[in-house]
Amino acid sequence: MIREKNQPTKPDVRFPPPLMFLGFILLGLLADELLGLPAIARGPELQWFGGALGAAGVALIIISLGLFRASGENPEPWTPTATIIARGPYRHTRNPMYLAMLMIQIGTALWFSSAGILFFVPIAFIAADRFIIRKEEAYLEKTFGIAYRNYCQQVRRWL
Repeated sequence: MIREKNQPTKPDVRFPPPLMFLGFILLGLLADELLGLPAIARGPELQWFGGALGAAGVALIIISLGLFRASGENPEPWTPTATIIARGPYRHTRNPMYLAMLMIQIGTALWFSSAGILFFVPIAFIAADRFIIRKEEAYLEKTFGIAYRNYCQQVRRWL
């Protein structure tokens, strides 16, 4: 593939997304402790739902990583890519790993009845969208052009 001079060779993402989500979970737990936030509604059903949601998020990450490996691609968002993965969960969302990380964050909040973690869910969503996904999308559009734009028309960013 021949690249134009102004075409980036890799996405401009500089921080590991899992660490960002982990950071927001830890900030939420810290906020609970320091601010004495009340626990969110507690009950075994809600706690188990949180556990199941978190486990589903882990499974989604494992499946997505498997697709990257099967395609010969590196899942780290700061590395170049030669392929648009459009099968498995990527048929339904362009960002299954980020969706999975949000599922894990919400699941953790429910499991621990943490208002602090839940508070940081929309902040994590916005941070992932603005500081990671948009950079990845700009790189993919410049790299794959019409093929990526067609994929974007067929598959939503989130769900």
